Amino acid sequence: MSNAALDVVEFLLTTSVYSDDRTLDENDLPPSFRRVYWTGGVDDDSGDGDNSGTNRKPAGISRPLSVTTTTAREATDIDRPWEAIAELMFTERDEFSGTITLAQQEMAEEWFAERVDEDRLLENPTLAKYFERHDDYDFDVTHEEARERNRPIQADRVWIDGLLNQYFDEDDDEEMLDLVEVRAPEEVETSLDDLVLTDDQENELDKISKAIEHREYLANIGLREIGKLLFVGPPGTGKTSTAQALAQDMDLPFVEVKLSMITSQYLGETAKNVDKTFEVAKRLSPCILFIDEFDFVAKTRRSDEHAALKRAVNTLLKSIDNISLIEDDVLLIGATNHPDQLDDAAWRRFDEIINFPKPDRGMRADILDVITRTMDIEEFDPQLIAEVTQGLTGSDLRMVLREAVLEALTEDRTTLTQEDLLDAVEEFEERDTLKNMDMMGGDHDALVAGGDLGDAASDGGHSHDHDHSHDH
Repeated sequence: MSNAALDVVEFLLTTSVYSDDRTLDENDLPPSFRRVYWTGGVDDDSGDGDNSGTNRKPAGISRPLSVTTTTAREATDIDRPWEAIAELMFTERDEFSGTITLAQQEMAEEWFAERVDEDRLLENPTLAKYFERHDDYDFDVTHEEARERNRPIQADRVWIDGLLNQYFDEDDDEEMLDLVEVRAPEEVETSLDDLVLTDDQENELDKISKAIEHREYLANIGLREIGKLLFVGPPGTGKTSTAQALAQDMDLPFVEVKLSMITSQYLGETAKNVDKTFEVAKRLSPCILFIDEFDFVAKTRRSDEHAALKRAVNTLLKSIDNISLIEDDVLLIGATNHPDQLDDAAWRRFDEIINFPKPDRGMRADILDVITRTMDIEEFDPQLIAEVTQGLTGSDLRMVLREAVLEALTEDRTTLTQEDLLDAVEEFEERDTLKNMDMMGGDHDALVAGGDLGDAASDGGHSHDHDHSHDH
């Protein structure tokens, strides 16, 4: 019998057990199952509303759970779920409604128990609890451990969207959504294992992970000034990627505030919108609130900007003061490429400063190993590439690899060579030189066909030690 059959039978057993056991809640269902049945934020045009004729169904999952071909397909990603189990004696399907059921649940349990391992069972708290308490089966699993492994409903996209739809229920609120981007952990493609971090960065992240794990203890001893981090470093050194990876690894929603969006079009409403941004973070808690371009705060405070914009920045600083990891379950992370532009009012909002320097040779080699782990490269020597890429950031190295891959594809090759990488480094250096050339006083002949770019670049020497506009 195929794995597809095991997947569909697990779904059928889970929905049956969950429907019967009222002590189970949404966090006992695997995320792929509960997203099928979640009803938070769904409008019901039944005409029973007070004025608008629209009601909003309460968030949650209603019992009993009915399995159809459609729900089974959505939950298991199996295109033809009934065909996967049609030959099993304990399954049946209603041709008219498309409902799939277990005709003999005990037989289904035995069939499933013979084929499932404990690791898989621990990914399903509903069945972990059922088999833990069943005298006929000897699985070394506990409901508690399965719950700990299961991502909480608060981290699911369906839960986040339901809350946002409920909270932003007025037309005026839609404009405010331009100021934030909310990602579910499942939408973040990078994990901490995909990043190369310094020892200091790993130590600080480990401390904050422990603080999140022991929030109740910290509250009991009165240690509340914790959980506000500032990431400092040049563009491309991994500040944003690290914050997002932390959200994925901890199963926390990721709320990013776009300070650059606070422009004249929002004047008059901006301070209110900043307030609402922090309220959203508190409602989505536990979550990570990421504020990029934090140097914008200091620049605005000492400039002659519009008074409404300054009020918005002051509101932002007060909101930071009033949000807490311990009390609100919100981890605040600020990031800046220009720490020299921060004033004392900005610095003192954070209890930990984490430096993101440009990677040294060893880190560059490690980054190259991570980037290329799914690539086929002949005679690959990451140490050599690291040697000739001094001054490049992790983001720069990804651009180098992208150039190498695209160049190979133009020759219909999917296997790269060391020479491809060296050529890509040279291409990157030439583009880098163009980007940083003084257009007013530089050699304009180098910018037209036939110009000697090398001569232009040699004027004073070329250095990679400058900021790039991308940050990953």
